[in-house]
Amino acid sequence: MDRLGSRCPLPGYSRPSVLICFLILATSFLMYPMLRTLSLQLHSAITGSYLSGTHSIVFVNCPNEQIARDIASFLWKGEIEEATEVLLLIKTKTSKVLMLSGFIRLVHPFEIPEVFSLPMDQGDVHYLKWLEEGMEED
Repeated sequence: MDRLGSRCPLPGYSRPSVLICFLILATSFLMYPMLRTLSLQLHSAITGSYLSGTHSIVFVNCPNEQIARDIASFLWKGEIEEATEVLLLIKTKTSKVLMLSGFIRLVHPFEIPEVFSLPMDQGDVHYLKWLEEGMEED
């Protein structure tokens, strides 16, 4: 009997059935997001570090400002918070994000300013070339 057949969990079958293999594969595929999330949380808890991909940014289109305000109201320190904020977009090299974050912490009035970056994976080739040419090299 071959190796695969000797490990078959079903009596009377010399090889695992295609259905069992499919079920194992489908279960693994369906559980991957949950297992990944749990492993990221466990790693962060043990090491005290942040892993890329743990958090997400959600962009929401709203038909008007009032709907946006209703959605944006949130609980902060036991009270409903509704703040006006201005979004500043800074385009820079990924290698300079850490230095930029340090500068922002020095000059920003919030105790913990909201600073994060998203990599530019795609875009207009002409714009990306213009952006690259406009940034100084260190």
